[in-house]
Amino acid sequence: MTLTPLLTAGLETALNQVLYRDRGLKAARQRLNGKSLAIELAELKQPITFIFSEKQVDVIGDWNDTPDCLVKTRLATLRKLRDRQQLTSLIRSGELEVTGDLQVVQQFSALIDLAELDPAEYLAPWTGDIVAQGVSQFARRGVQFFSGDLKRKQGYLSQALTEEWRLAPGNLELAWFAEEVDATSRELSALEARLNALEGK
Repeated sequence: MTLTPLLTAGLETALNQVLYRDRGLKAARQRLNGKSLAIELAELKQPITFIFSEKQVDVIGDWNDTPDCLVKTRLATLRKLRDRQQLTSLIRSGELEVTGDLQVVQQFSALIDLAELDPAEYLAPWTGDIVAQGVSQFARRGVQFFSGDLKRKQGYLSQALTEEWRLAPGNLELAWFAEEVDATSRELSALEARLNALEGK
């Protein structure tokens, strides 16, 4: 997948809405002022570079300068950056590869962690407070229902696998069964020899 100007512009608008509208985040934003962070995703052909200033963040798809910090990861790991407590374990596990100033990604993670991601706040100017709150609650309930349903199905699957595992014979049972089969086979051979001997008489 290649980054298009439309994708970077959409991401830039969303990040500026979330990170630069709230005055409570000013101190966290100040730490990133003048810094650049590039994120290289395995699923994309080029890195995404974030350039932070006092008033906004610029998102650039094609930047030739060296960023203060370069993070290499996968799309699935990216959402875990919201939890700054996980950052060290992600680096240790190899899910996140950081080159350059580690503080930049730590401060970005802290900023995202502090940001309030309430959809109603962003819908309200276009739909009004009541409709925005209703849509937000409906979406939240939908997410809770689907995640609950997924957890239930995972529970059923793990129970089924555990039961199957319990029903599967162990090593001792298999060895005993093999010995019983061998003993029965020997008895059948002996019986066949006796029958042949009797027929010969």
